[in-house]
Amino acid sequence: MALFLLGGRLLKCRTDLKTATMAIQQHCSSVASGRQHVNGVDLYYEETGRGKNAVLLIPGALGSTRTDFGPQLKSLNKERFTVVGWDPRGYGQSRPPDRDFPVDFFERDAKDAVDLMKSLGFGKFSLLGWSDGGITALIAAAKNPDLISKMVVWGSNAFVSQDDLTLYEAVRDVSKWSARMRQPMEEVYGAQVFAKTWEGWVDGIAQFAKRPEGSICMELLPSISCPSLIIHGEKDPMVPSFHPQYLHKNIKGSRLHLMPEGKHNLHLSEHELKWSLATASSVKNKQDERDTERSDV
Repeated sequence: MALFLLGGRLLKCRTDLKTATMAIQQHCSSVASGRQHVNGVDLYYEETGRGKNAVLLIPGALGSTRTDFGPQLKSLNKERFTVVGWDPRGYGQSRPPDRDFPVDFFERDAKDAVDLMKSLGFGKFSLLGWSDGGITALIAAAKNPDLISKMVVWGSNAFVSQDDLTLYEAVRDVSKWSARMRQPMEEVYGAQVFAKTWEGWVDGIAQFAKRPEGSICMELLPSISCPSLIIHGEKDPMVPSFHPQYLHKNIKGSRLHLMPEGKHNLHLSEHELKWSLATASSVKNKQDERDTERSDV
């Protein structure tokens, strides 16, 4: 039975009532939303589906469940999956607090993500992480091997190079972005807050370049033991191809799939979205099936 939020509590809808109207049935099958107090902050989340396979969607920089994962919340198989999207602290509807970027902000997000799922009653779950969310997923998987079933990441990196710094600086000034690219973020934050927070992110990610080898989480990759799929769009303007190759090389048994026409937000385009949805559930469980293929899954 589907779930909906009423008075802060999740209640089951009795969809077998003959008197239920179509509108009520549609409402009962919609996404449930709420806030959960985790590690001192109230984290906004959305949940849909009733499948035995729990999946947490982790958004990118300044992202939220709705701006980054609307198609996945709508289209992932709700009989097979229970899908949870969330807004990391300081992002989207998980405000206040305002977002800040201390040197451990990725570790903080990883702990928040795992503790959120535990507080919602999930003992084991998989991770789908995009961009910054992929970095968060890498850290969460490395530090919580008993909790993470599988992992899919794309548009992600484990270190910051000088090439990356050049790319980040090139997009610092959001006034130079296209209106189409700015609009979703400005709708969430307002133009001034978005611009200020984005500059904070650029400064936050740049600080990793001062670490040995520019490491964000390089030293953690060998600790990842769950079946892992790395996806990379070969037309990604933000993540050079050496990043997915490095992840693939250093995550034991991982698989890498290259998408020739894929860009940074490959999961939001229709054709590539279908592929992403298919691959999200196809990472193999058995150790002897976790090979290092670079072909399709």
